[in-house]
Amino acid sequence: MPIEQIKRNYRKTKYILYKETLVDWKEHFWAFLGSFIAIGVLAYIQSIHFSGNDAVYLIGSFGASSVLVYGIIQSPFSQPRNLVGGHLISAFIGVSVHKLLPDIIWIAAPLAVSLSIVLMQITKTLHPPGGATALIAIIGSDKIKDLGYLYVLSPVFIGVLILLLTALIFNNMTSNRSYPSHPKYHLIKKKLVHKIKKSAS
Repeated sequence: MPIEQIKRNYRKTKYILYKETLVDWKEHFWAFLGSFIAIGVLAYIQSIHFSGNDAVYLIGSFGASSVLVYGIIQSPFSQPRNLVGGHLISAFIGVSVHKLLPDIIWIAAPLAVSLSIVLMQITKTLHPPGGATALIAIIGSDKIKDLGYLYVLSPVFIGVLILLLTALIFNNMTSNRSYPSHPKYHLIKKKLVHKIKKSAS
C-alpha cells in the first residue's frame, strides 16, 4: 500500500514539474508585449511631464501588477475589480495615514500596508501590489507626498486604467488567452461585436 502511494505521488510530482516547465512561446510573447506597451506608455508620460528622479506616473507597484495582469491572467488577484479597487483603496489609505502620521514612519508604514490588506479583503479587491501602492504614499519622494489625495487620481487611477485597457486588448488577442475570467464580460463583448457587425451590414 505505501509503495503504491509513493508511486502515485511520484507520478503527480512528475506531471506538475512537467507542466510548470513547459514553455509556451505564444503565452510569453503576449505577456511580454502587453506589459512592455503598458509600462512603456506610463514611462513615456513620465518622460514628457517630469525630469530626473521625479517618478510620479511610474510607481513601483505597477511593475508588480504587470506580472499578475499579463503573466497570470486567470488569477483572482489579476481581475479588473482587484486591479482597480486594490490600487485605489490602498492609495487612499496610504495618503490618509501619511496625513495623520507624517513624521512617524515606523508606525505609518506598517499601518498603511496592514489597513490596505484588511480593506481589500473586506471589499473583495485583494491585489498584492496594492500594499506597495499604500507604502509608496508613505515612503515616496516629496513630489509624491506633495500630491496628497491627487496621488489617488494620478498616478494611481490613470496608471491602473492604462494597465487595464492594455490588458483587455493584449490578453484577448488569441483563443488561448481570455481576460477577465468572468464569463459575463465575454457575453457582453459578444453582444457588442454582434451589434456592431449588424449595424455595419
